[in-house]
Amino acid sequence: MMKFVIAILGLLSTAFFVRAQNLTAEQIIQKSEENIRGGDSYSQMKMTIIRPAWERETTMQSWAKGSELALIQVTGPSRDKGIAYLKRDNEIWNWQPRIERTIKLPPSMMSQSWMGSDFTNDDLVRESSLVKDYTHQLLGEEKVREYDTYKVALHPKENAAVVWGKIIMWISKEYFMQIKSEFYDEDGFLINTMNAGNVKQFGERHLPSRLEVIPEDKPGQKTIVEYLEFRFNEDISERMFTIQNMKNIR
Repeated sequence: MMKFVIAILGLLSTAFFVRAQNLTAEQIIQKSEENIRGGDSYSQMKMTIIRPAWERETTMQSWAKGSELALIQVTGPSRDKGIAYLKRDNEIWNWQPRIERTIKLPPSMMSQSWMGSDFTNDDLVRESSLVKDYTHQLLGEEKVREYDTYKVALHPKENAAVVWGKIIMWISKEYFMQIKSEFYDEDGFLINTMNAGNVKQFGERHLPSRLEVIPEDKPGQKTIVEYLEFRFNEDISERMFTIQNMKNIR
């Protein structure tokens, strides 16, 4: 009887392994995006900008509804409190409370630094879609730190409004977490490397709670984002994601 049970378990494990191996590169990327962005969510974050001569911390809260609606509000320090970014589909606005001005960000600003960090505006509000705006190629499987991963190359589709000329991502086989990403310019030069770790369970999802972006050509410089809280299935109203509400978030 025990041999029969072991045999059945072996067959089930093999079947799961075959199904996993049959995933396309696009399916792997899609699953990783759904793990982060699927449904309605609320999060609190701390961003630490590290430079050779100084460090600065910023705290934020963020709401998202699927992949089309997102709102980020800065909660500290006091000089930046209230600054907000709103994404509706492919349009992005920035609210600056100190000058009481709303600015619509043009596509040309997506590659610029976000609040002086090593993240770009596109990284924070993800104007481009990793699924829709890129083609995907499965390069193989690799061990990254303690994680078994799929290695996937993403190349922008023709006429896609994207920041990067190429992205290489390492997606964990377990929970489809984006463990490492390399971002290249149009000439194929590595610009930034993003490492993710300190995996935690947020509700029913497992996600890295720490992201670290390291510029390739700037020694002693990096930016760290830590998720302090992450809640899913929040049932957030679309009224949350309006320009007027961006100015008066409660």
